[in-house]
Amino acid sequence: MSNFLRVDELIDLLASGVPVRLIDVRWRLDRPDGHSEYLSGHIPGAVYVPLDQELAAHGRAHEGRHPMPSTESLQEAARRWGVRGGDVVVAYDDAKGVSAARAWWLLRQAGVDVRVLDGGLQAWVGAGYELSSDEVELDRGDVVLTEIGADAISIDEAAAFPASGVLLDVRAAERYRGETEPLDPVAGHIPGAVNVPMTSHLDADGRLVDAATLRATFAAAGVTPGTPVAAYCGSGVTAAHTALVLDAIGIPAKVFPGSWSQWSNTPGRPVATGPQPG
Repeated sequence: MSNFLRVDELIDLLASGVPVRLIDVRWRLDRPDGHSEYLSGHIPGAVYVPLDQELAAHGRAHEGRHPMPSTESLQEAARRWGVRGGDVVVAYDDAKGVSAARAWWLLRQAGVDVRVLDGGLQAWVGAGYELSSDEVELDRGDVVLTEIGADAISIDEAAAFPASGVLLDVRAAERYRGETEPLDPVAGHIPGAVNVPMTSHLDADGRLVDAATLRATFAAAGVTPGTPVAAYCGSGVTAAHTALVLDAIGIPAKVFPGSWSQWSNTPGRPVATGPQPG
């Protein structure tokens, strides 16, 4: 599972002489600006990355809450973080890897060697390592990114996806069933989508469960090696974590970045409710 790094592996990487750029991607729906938390304590040397500003574009409601940024704007952001050609980028957060995975998903498409710290900030602190409270500002990087977008699917492709593969809805089960919808105008799911909540891949400490358990969970949803698979969530952030997990067990996955926020704000799109894909 090379896309995930344990704390001890990160320590070894930092000591190896390989150029490493640490990015702190603290973001949550109820607290989108994690800068104050970053200043209260972060892994030494980590640059703060505002997800809403640098890992997403700002579109209209029918484009979803977190549209993909352009390659040019992502490259400008990565250079601000100090990323240079050949660097290994390690992303972490304090939200079970959800927002760090968004950075992984974008940067990997752009040709960057990027990893996610398994267990995030809590794992670092739990291992006994200290935090810093400075505002890390680095010399501007020179990384050149390749065009992103190949790992994304459009709203029309998402609608058609269940006919040829497995479309995963990775939100909480009650949102999938349409029993509650705290953010978007319509409750339910995309017809044909199968519910596999992102939280099913993590243990109580927010670390990834073992590969055999992951494979069994996905196989129960119809996802095995060779199966075309795509994931969506509320706004394309949590789905990136599922793509990261699938990649870790050797199954490539696409992401529908518009996700339910785009689907539910687009007139005429059908909605399914209940526990079945239907």
